[in-house]
Amino acid sequence: MLVLINKFLRSKDRAGSDGKQQHEMPPESEHLCMPGCVPVRAKRAAAATTTVTTTARTSRHNFVKAAASGLLAGAQFTNHESLPALPEAYSEFVAAFPQYGTLSRADAIRDEEYQHLDRHVCLDYTGMNLFSHAQMNSSLPSTSAAPPASSGAWQPPFFDIAYKSTSLRTQVQCGDGAKGAAGIGSAIRKRIMASLKILEDEYSMVCTANRTTAFRLLAESYSFQSGKQLLAVYDYESEAVGAMAESARRRGADVTSASFAWPSMRIHAADLRKKLARGRRRGGRGLFVFPLASRMTGARYQYLWMRAAHEQGWHVALDACALGTKDLDTFGLSLIRPDFIVCNFFKVFGENPSGFAGLFVKKSSLAALERSVIARSIGIVSIVPARRWSLREGYSTELEHSLSFPKLAEPAADDVDIETTSSFSGPLSSTAITRSRTLQADVTDNGDAPEIREVDTAENGGVYPDEPKESAEDDDETEQLAKEEGKGSESVMEVECRGLDHADALGLIAIGNRLRCISNWLVVAMQKLRHPHAESGHQLVHVYGPRVKFDRGPSLAFNVFDWKGERVAPPLVQKLADRHNISLTCGFLRNIWFSDKYEAERNVLEHRIAGDAGALSAGGKSRKDAGGDLGILVVNASLGFLSNFEDAYRLWAFVAKFLDADFVEKERWRYTALNQRTVEV
Repeated sequence: MLVLINKFLRSKDRAGSDGKQQHEMPPESEHLCMPGCVPVRAKRAAAATTTVTTTARTSRHNFVKAAASGLLAGAQFTNHESLPALPEAYSEFVAAFPQYGTLSRADAIRDEEYQHLDRHVCLDYTGMNLFSHAQMNSSLPSTSAAPPASSGAWQPPFFDIAYKSTSLRTQVQCGDGAKGAAGIGSAIRKRIMASLKILEDEYSMVCTANRTTAFRLLAESYSFQSGKQLLAVYDYESEAVGAMAESARRRGADVTSASFAWPSMRIHAADLRKKLARGRRRGGRGLFVFPLASRMTGARYQYLWMRAAHEQGWHVALDACALGTKDLDTFGLSLIRPDFIVCNFFKVFGENPSGFAGLFVKKSSLAALERSVIARSIGIVSIVPARRWSLREGYSTELEHSLSFPKLAEPAADDVDIETTSSFSGPLSSTAITRSRTLQADVTDNGDAPEIREVDTAENGGVYPDEPKESAEDDDETEQLAKEEGKGSESVMEVECRGLDHADALGLIAIGNRLRCISNWLVVAMQKLRHPHAESGHQLVHVYGPRVKFDRGPSLAFNVFDWKGERVAPPLVQKLADRHNISLTCGFLRNIWFSDKYEAERNVLEHRIAGDAGALSAGGKSRKDAGGDLGILVVNASLGFLSNFEDAYRLWAFVAKFLDADFVEKERWRYTALNQRTVEV
């Protein structure tokens, strides 16, 4: 029987080599079966794969073609009053991108859960949304008494953060030992990791106060002392990366950056390959910090750069803060697992930016971290129950539930005090003693949530020396905390994070398609604005980075120019946008490389001046590292998964107002007449 099968398959292969014979094969012969044997797949599968690849390429080409030629075809707008009305613009938009019409579920979610977004266009949020506006503003039950400890009810404002003093390595090994923190903190971490498809048996999640502290904490904890390097891939000035670079440089690291080719702002591949291969190999080259997309220009980068870095002996830190809510749920990241991942989370999109950052540490990469004493004071936080207020009592007794500690052991002679104060303000009163530390919490009338700091009372009057590593005694502390965490384990409560639920319900493909359509329409629309009667035909808007492109990110970097060709100051554009209920940001593009073809355009660069919005490094000081003293100050708009076409249209209509040569002056006088602060040009 096997001989017959082999002969048949060989004859099938010979037939496949002849185009005529191959076409004569019936469609159902994809699965070949002889009597008494299992089906055998013939080689037509290879042809099917080729067909799928061609179809995908064709789809990408058709998308770009529709965006470039089907949107506002032949139109040039020289007056903001000549713009098409919103319904007309939307009809043309949907005609060019028919797939957008199939994504109406996102609009339904926005109408039901985020009605505040209709009043203000929020294009300044990057990160992941935990809760919905409707969920955060739901009616609260009476807070005159704390709910039972076993209650599963979880009411706004849900949680606060409390600072704690511990090293990153110790936190990864132990987690949160306090039972109260474990209840809410563990529940939120589990929910986040489930949404991001990050496996708990592969990564540990450490919460930090914000993105900047996460980067600085990683720099202070990573083993840079052996002369390793820090290589970052950013086309803009980042406060978080600047803080990381300062810490790494102080600890002896060689800090370098990738460069980006003008005008597309793509990675200069030859330069980056050279930098990845440079330096020591034994023991690793250092830390490679890589975002998959620029939060400023919308340029996207290939996953394979992470693989190349791993192969060259680098540890890889993925900056996922600029990614969309579901962008971590991709096939590429399932194959290439970075050593560290940084994400940031806020409570409500467009209203409450408070929250925290998540630093995910791959457990197999733990050896790359040291127990840094300095890192204890940087900003590791616990997630604790939120303060609840009562008009009758001033604050709710639920405050007492925000500190629950493990079962206490007998105190030892080498007790260490831990002072607990609020992450937002004042003290709590409660004292607990463990074998190696004292937990202290004081409560004042303002009812603040706890901030945890570890104070060394044995040496230096409680002030930590500037040393790179902790003492060996911390190993015993780590082991003891791990045991206490096991003793204090409790069932993890379930939490409802509707923001994450909504992103999960839409999924990666729907969110990506939606933002792809809107961002490319906005690029085209911006380029259609031109000053009237300008001899040189000045465009009103210059877009930096990728233009119309299938895989561009949902961020846009641009500048507005007046009829003389002079740039309108980006901070001024930002302020005027805010007064028109549109939130934007400013940024500083940097590390720009010009080929010989574009060498004449180098004059677009400007020297960074300390104090420029978006152009500051850590501490507000200007540095001249990796060409960072030269760049371009720009306006930035970032779309989120809840952004819709109307948001993009309202931004376009606002920017079009600058076609009026007197627009800025009119705004100045209008706000002066309203007794508001004038805008200085």
